[in-house]
Amino acid sequence: MTAVAISSTVVALDSLGDARARVIDQVEPAARRAMDLNRAFLDQETGLRGFVLTGQEDFLRPYADGKTAERESVKEVRGLVGDVNGRLNRIDELAGQWHDEYSELTITAVQLSGPGTTSDIERGKTLFDQIRAELAALQTDIDGLGRDARDDLHHAAKVVLWLVIGMGVLLVTVICGLSLLLHRLLIAPLADLAEQVRQVASGDFQHEIDVHGPRETVMLGEDVNAMRRRIVQELATLDEAKTELQRSNSELEQFAYVASHDLQEPLRKVASFCQLLQRRYGGKLDERADQYIGFAVDGAKRMQVLINDLLAFSRVGRITREQTMVDLNEIVRQVVDSYSERVEETGARVEVADLPSVRGEASLLSAVFQNLIGNALKFKGAEAPVITIDVERDGELWKFSVRDNGIGIEPEYADRIFVIFQRLHPKDAYPGTGIGLAMCRKIVEYHGGTIRLRTDVDSGTTFEFTLPVEPELAAQVEEVHD
Repeated sequence: MTAVAISSTVVALDSLGDARARVIDQVEPAARRAMDLNRAFLDQETGLRGFVLTGQEDFLRPYADGKTAERESVKEVRGLVGDVNGRLNRIDELAGQWHDEYSELTITAVQLSGPGTTSDIERGKTLFDQIRAELAALQTDIDGLGRDARDDLHHAAKVVLWLVIGMGVLLVTVICGLSLLLHRLLIAPLADLAEQVRQVASGDFQHEIDVHGPRETVMLGEDVNAMRRRIVQELATLDEAKTELQRSNSELEQFAYVASHDLQEPLRKVASFCQLLQRRYGGKLDERADQYIGFAVDGAKRMQVLINDLLAFSRVGRITREQTMVDLNEIVRQVVDSYSERVEETGARVEVADLPSVRGEASLLSAVFQNLIGNALKFKGAEAPVITIDVERDGELWKFSVRDNGIGIEPEYADRIFVIFQRLHPKDAYPGTGIGLAMCRKIVEYHGGTIRLRTDVDSGTTFEFTLPVEPELAAQVEEVHD
């Protein structure tokens, strides 16, 4: 059907082109040449009349030009539309008679006898009137050809228009049919597959995907099903590993707590007796004995600090207290006051922005700032320490930064520094247990945030950590801005 419609349209367009060419290239030029033919006869008649009246040879020029134009116009009209109803042959015949029986004779008579001499005027007038009548009939016949050609052109245009409309309707019908077919064979199975995949993606991993349709769609469904089964297996493995990890972590935390708690008493005795030995027998024994006693006292003290830090670390998140709104400005002020002696000693400058209030445990949040500020004072450079504490809003989180101009930390240690007991310097150079930053990460994550070391700074050290924005405070801030 489509091929027939296209073939019919091609034929109709060809007919339309032929009709248009006949109107523009044949009939209309023929009508203009017919008017030129009529003008040629008028030029001959006018030139002849002027020559008869004046006898001047100049009047014969329009006559001669008219004869030439007559021949050319007859030839062109004949070439364009043929001899329309025998009119051109009749005009040629009448023109020949008019020339032979009147015009040429009149010209000869005037040339011999002078102006005013004519041949048979009535014969000439009769022949010229017949020529006029034939010219008018020729023009009428050509106009009729024009009307017929335009009618053919309009008819061909209508046929093309209806064929184009029919082609459009046929094309729309074919497209609709193909769309329905594609929807039924391809889109509907894909949509069903997508719906089932979304159901699995939403968490229903036990849903068995069942797809019908083209072979490729069925194979895709089988691949998705295989992936779903693999995910189910992996989730089961992860659940087991998670359960085991939670149990192991719980046991480790319990062990750390019990070990650090239960070691307090015997270690306290060891430290006390070592200190008693140092006070009572210091200087009474030889130099090596005093050195050994000093080592024991120092080791006992460092062990006490280590156990206390480990005990504090194990308590984070295990022993919970009610979380309240904590004014971080007050927390930082107290921490800076606690380091007042060290600040004065090093000539440090602490610059603190206007900090928000957050929900949490004050003692734990204080420990975060205490460790970060303490590290900035401890790991200072050659210049006096400059510690800058800043904050900015990042959606539903507050982003805090603690920046200093100290010795800095190499980027490759960015993750290692948050691991418990990990140290980058010997204890003789910088004292500490290596628990501080691990404690900071555990506290921040316990409060729903994250902490990291900025590795894109040129000098010093910059720590960034986030804490959630309290919804009520966020709403109040938005109302103030509105």
